[in-house]
Amino acid sequence: MSDSPLTATPEGGIAVIDIGSNTVRMVIYDGFARVPFPLFNEKATCGLGRGIAVTGKLNQEGIELARKALTRFKKLVDILEVGQVSILATAAVRDAEDGMGFAEEVKDLFGIPVSVLSGAEEAELAAHGVACGVHNADGIVADMGGGSLDIIYIHGEAFGKWATLPLGHLRVQEASGGNQNKATDFIDEHLDPLGWLTESGNRTLYIVGGAWRAIGKAFIQMSQYPLNVIDNYSIKRRDAEPLLEEIIRMEPDQLLEFTSIPKRRSMALPLAGLVLKKMIDLARPEKLVFTAYSMREGKFLTTLPEKYRHDDPLLASSKRLVQTRGRFAEHGQELYDWMSPLFTDETEAEKRIRLATCLLSDISWFEHQDYRSEHAFRRIIRLPFAGLSHRERIMLAYSVSYRYDGEPKFFAGSGLGAVLDKKSVDRARVIGAALRLANTLCGGIPKILTKTELVLQQGKLDLLLPPDGVIYASDPVQRRVEALFETLQQEEANGG
Repeated sequence: MSDSPLTATPEGGIAVIDIGSNTVRMVIYDGFARVPFPLFNEKATCGLGRGIAVTGKLNQEGIELARKALTRFKKLVDILEVGQVSILATAAVRDAEDGMGFAEEVKDLFGIPVSVLSGAEEAELAAHGVACGVHNADGIVADMGGGSLDIIYIHGEAFGKWATLPLGHLRVQEASGGNQNKATDFIDEHLDPLGWLTESGNRTLYIVGGAWRAIGKAFIQMSQYPLNVIDNYSIKRRDAEPLLEEIIRMEPDQLLEFTSIPKRRSMALPLAGLVLKKMIDLARPEKLVFTAYSMREGKFLTTLPEKYRHDDPLLASSKRLVQTRGRFAEHGQELYDWMSPLFTDETEAEKRIRLATCLLSDISWFEHQDYRSEHAFRRIIRLPFAGLSHRERIMLAYSVSYRYDGEPKFFAGSGLGAVLDKKSVDRARVIGAALRLANTLCGGIPKILTKTELVLQQGKLDLLLPPDGVIYASDPVQRRVEALFETLQQEEANGG
């Protein structure tokens, strides 16, 4: 085998280069792991597809910008000794008369073929991207790029009907000249024939693509939503529709008020909003879920060995973090099993969040004890984990914070409580109180906790100890048992 960086082992990193209609981007991921962690992520706005509907060719200025960006990416790939490189080209290269010629030029630069994706392949990779970051996704994936809109049904790892339409934000802009009435007619012309979109039955609409992610960020700012994380940001259709109407009507100076959105991207919001509005009108989803994962992560997922591809993304990320930053990697499963007698009627979704909480429960062991609770909360809120909703993320953070210091003192003023219902808060407290008791019993050291047993029956909580249980006998242990029981009683009183 050659010693070239492009044929080295994948442990050197996995790079995906995406040659799109508007941008050229390279992301380098940290080797084989179920959830892609980007070591490098850079894009160049080139506009390769600008004007293609008129000329039939790639934009000449865009070609020069793309050459410059790709030459830089090639040098970085070599310097970093990336183990595996994939180059994808989408609608602009696929549709342009000179697209294949440009793909050959890129092939010569990198020494590897360029995958010029068909519409079906582009839609499937978008769905794989959603599957990479959303646990058990079920609904419609809609990915808006610069040149095309890709739509596909998803149910777990199975895909259904699909379509690729010339409704990327560049295409809509050029077809309408920025006129919203013309844009609406152009959008209707392409989306109305997709009668199967109306068969979705109030399922979820998964939103992919930079222009639409910008709309999600605008929703967050407009609604003063307390968690500024776009991945898995969920909003009900009835709440999204008036916000979307407002964006569509905005003047340029109003669009510039979105502080988290680049100026160039903010100007595309109204027309991108018209396409999203039509999708919502046809599919009538119960909710919209914005995801930070896209075609690139979909390609990453398809390169993984089979033994990684089907792992739960949240649990895989949690285990990996513990293995690299924790004290005792095996302790999380012990905690989960030990407290399970308290949770006899859990759903599968609740079990996986509780297991993730147990895995991450010692995340702040190296921090000063006065700041462990707050550090744990803020770190979990911001971790680049996939496979959990915002409500689940906040619950997880709340439980681990509670484990360190009881009720998080800063939580009430954070605004995050608005995302949780009372039942979720009560459950988070019970898990946190159980973790607090467990840590008092064993100090985070494996194989000590397993010699004890929690028994909850007939309205009474008992902690069973081994015959020689002197190591467990202390006033703090007794207080933690009483506190856990009180928390359980409060949950029951609140209908938990």
